[in-house]
Amino acid sequence: MHAAPRPLTPSERLDWLRLIRTDHVGPITFFDLLARFGSATAAIEALPEFARRGGRQRPLVVAAKAAAERELAAVAAANAQLIAWGEPGYPPALAAIEDAPPLLSVRGNAHLLARRAIAVVGARNASANGRRFARDMALQLGGHQFVVVSGLARGIDAAAHEGALPTGTIAVLAGGIDVVYPEENRALHESIAERGVLIAEMPVGTTPQARHFPRRNRIISGISLGVLVVEAALGSGSLITARCALDQGREVFAVPGSPLDPRCRGANDLIRKGARLVESADDILEELAPALEVPLAERRRDLFAAAAPAMPDEAALDSARTRVLEMLSPSPLPVDELVRQCQLSPAIVLTVLLELQLAGRIERQPGNQVALL
Repeated sequence: MHAAPRPLTPSERLDWLRLIRTDHVGPITFFDLLARFGSATAAIEALPEFARRGGRQRPLVVAAKAAAERELAAVAAANAQLIAWGEPGYPPALAAIEDAPPLLSVRGNAHLLARRAIAVVGARNASANGRRFARDMALQLGGHQFVVVSGLARGIDAAAHEGALPTGTIAVLAGGIDVVYPEENRALHESIAERGVLIAEMPVGTTPQARHFPRRNRIISGISLGVLVVEAALGSGSLITARCALDQGREVFAVPGSPLDPRCRGANDLIRKGARLVESADDILEELAPALEVPLAERRRDLFAAAAPAMPDEAALDSARTRVLEMLSPSPLPVDELVRQCQLSPAIVLTVLLELQLAGRIERQPGNQVALL
């Protein structure tokens, strides 16, 4: 049975922020730590020792309380708020993915985050026809009570936001909640803040860099029931969003285009591989009809009710570290497979993986996989 959503206390919010801003603590590790220690406060106290046991040479520096307090003040100064996973205002569909952001900066009409959403994404250098189709689709989907989600990039993203402004749109930013990117979308950015909602995972003041966009893309798909790709070249970021959608159990839709236009090859390839071909909003509504009859999401975790599990015996852990490291390589390996091959209990393997993650020796990846760095 799952606990009802509840707001964090001010001290809990501060510790959640400190924990997620600490080196080598990503979303998956964050939730593993809370499950292991029962609270962010207890996890923060245990981090240095865990990292040392994982082989870290230098002491792990936990994000300072003063730095977290400054970030909270900066969020408020940007007319935004921090919403935590498990709080009533957190997007329900996003809460169900394994690497959901523990904290989101939110500016604008936060009530839109509770509504059913469809993502519309595509090429930055989109054609005039592609932009018009994205704008029209967003308007149609809004008319059917969907919020339209996109990434506020130029091209298809901007057109989708423009079409959905009258009915509701969510812009997922790759940088901080206060950073406008690209500059040409400044007016649209402000319009969404007034009539829609802006959300960001990264700290205030963060300028978007290439590594931030895949993280943003998994939020775009995770917050949505499905992703519509309008125009996308092979290898484009929009196809990363489509892959995230598939990994998260979301639907993928694509608009067919001319085989002579490189901007359409990615979308055409998605259709070839099984994505639903879309010519109007009715195609999306028909595919999603069964999903619309059930609740938006079921929470996967209960972070507040269960007691922290007992720490495995140190002798068992010492033996397990060598065995786990022998099994790992730079190629991603599912954690379930690692447990099976090591013939160790899940509790012991997960504890060793936490130590290695905090030491910076492994990387946790979507799909519950790990890889050696």
